[in-house]
This record gives sequence, structure tokens and C-alpha cells, in this order.
Amino acid sequence: MKPPGDESPVCRFPLTEHPHISMAHGGGGRLMHQLVHDMFAPLFENPDSESHHDGALLNITGAQLAFTTDSYVVDPLFFPGGDIGTLAVYGTVNDLAMCGAKPLYLCASFILEEGFPTESLWRIALSMRQAAFRSGVRIVTGDTKVVDHGRGHGVFITTAGVGAVNHNLRIGPGSIRAGDVVILSGDVGRHGIAVMAQREGLSFETTIESDCAPLSAAVMQLIEAGIEIHCLRDLTRGGMATALVEIAESSDLHIGIDESKVPVCEDVRGACELLGLDPMYVANEGRFVVIIPVSDADRTAAILGTCFPGLGSTIVGEVTDREAGVVTMRSIIGIERMVDMHSGEQLPRIC
Repeated sequence: MKPPGDESPVCRFPLTEHPHISMAHGGGGRLMHQLVHDMFAPLFENPDSESHHDGALLNITGAQLAFTTDSYVVDPLFFPGGDIGTLAVYGTVNDLAMCGAKPLYLCASFILEEGFPTESLWRIALSMRQAAFRSGVRIVTGDTKVVDHGRGHGVFITTAGVGAVNHNLRIGPGSIRAGDVVILSGDVGRHGIAVMAQREGLSFETTIESDCAPLSAAVMQLIEAGIEIHCLRDLTRGGMATALVEIAESSDLHIGIDESKVPVCEDVRGACELLGLDPMYVANEGRFVVIIPVSDADRTAAILGTCFPGLGSTIVGEVTDREAGVVTMRSIIGIERMVDMHSGEQLPRIC
């Protein structure tokens, strides 16, 4: 039975052409983007989901809250710099931060495979406690289910979070303007390469560690300093390139990036060359971009430099009205090319 007033929106996703969701499409690629926006968005359309965030902004009895959820299926469960528990906390905390919210409470749901070692589960739970403490949030409720052996890949975790919005900024793609600048909080590509190297047993001269980190403290410092934040986006699945394409398409503006300004560690760059990957599309779990008026650029870079010392927070691009909904990148040798989303995820199951 349909809910009252339900007009049953027609799904615009070509199901007959793509009857199955493959592993390659389970990330930040164009097909997953299309699936979300053409199938789920029309079915669940409501005013609270129109901010183009990884969370909803809700007004409840005069208080503005942000609410988000995410699931974590990373393979392997443990990797240099973190594990699935670390991801499950930081990922949801960071989604709240990108809404401009101060994270407050999380819930956690575990799907455990029969026979999963209790020592590994204990290690994951300790990681979650430490990550929650570092993020200033409390895990207040949850759920646990067990599935048959061979059907759960050890453990999957889903977390949801609530945060408080204590400012009057309208943070989102709709607020950015031509003349704004794009500031990146640090180097890119660490997380995806760290997970892939661990998964495939690859060895490099140095161990590449994930950049897993909470971003909320940095965002709160920007807000408290009076920075006129127009848009925030963490650079998870699909990396920096996909995040900027999503912002450009949502805002109907052009974003131009200078590749020479984007920090990539030499070990990450070398690994990407070896594996045939583009670091601009490799996932991160502790990096974000902030889009602000150029007048706030120096103060923003200084604050981020204090929050993330040694990571090279810098202006990497600007917003223009040149080509609506398009991202371009000027290469190190001065050649400009258009940046688009990949059809699927370069590195599946990295979060």
C-alpha cells in the first residue's frame, strides 16, 4: 500500500541495461552516482535531503542537527594506519563535520561472520573506542547480528551519527560563487594505496600508512574563526577528482585545479605509477577540501596548517563561471584536461 500522497516517482535508472550491481560499481564512480541520484533520490525525496551533503540537516524544535550513516566493508580489516573500526568512527564523524556540524553521538551495528575470532573483534572494538575518544563523540547504542560462516567476510560495520549545527552558515555546493578558492587540507592518495598494498601483499621502500583522522576539530576551528565557508567535502571514495566533480555539477559552476599545487607523497606517487592509478582518484580518509572566498584564503591555510602540521594545506584551484558543471585540471606541463568521474571505483572495498 502506498503512503498517503505518494505519487510513486518513476525510477530513471536504466535497470534493463544494468540489472546487477557489480563490485566495481560499489564506490565513488559515475554508475554508483547515477544509481543514487536516479533511483534512491526520487523514491526518498524530501526537503531534508536536498543539501547535497553526506548527511541530512534537520530542524528539531528549534535545534539544527545533522544526521548521517555509512557502512564499512574494507578488505583487509586491518591495514597500516588503521582498521575497520577506525574507519567506522572517523568516516561518520567526518561526514557530520562536512555538514558543518559538531559530532556528538554515534550508534554502531556489527554483522559478524560465524567463527570470526573474538581477539580480532576485541581489537576492532578498542580501535573504535580510541577513535571515538579522539573525535569527542560517544557511541551510545548499537546492534549485533551473526551470519553463516563464509557469508560475512569477517565483519561489516554500519555507523550512524548525530551532530549539532551551531552557526548560520549555509554550507553546500549551492553557496559557492565564482571567484572562490579551493583549499586542500593535505596530501592525497594515502588511504587507498595503504589498503591496496596490504590487500595484495605489495612491498615498497617505505610502509605507506592510511591518513585516517577525524576532521571535525579543524572544521570547528574554521567556523569559530569566522571563516566564510561555502562548501566542505571529504575526499573518500573516488578521491579528490570525484568530490570536485560532484560539487561542480551540483553548483553548476566550473572548478579549475592546478595539478602542481596538489601534494602527493613520493611513495604514494611511485605506487600509483607502478599500479597504473591516478592519485587524484585514490580514496582518502583524513583529507578534505574547503571552498571559501579568496579574502579568507590566508587565514584558512594558516588554521589548517596548525591542525595538520607538515601536510601542506594550500590553494589548489578556483571556482569560475567559465564552463558550468565542469572540472578541469592544468597539468604540471601546462596542458589543461577535463576531469570526470570514473565509471566505477579504481580500488573497491577500501572503506
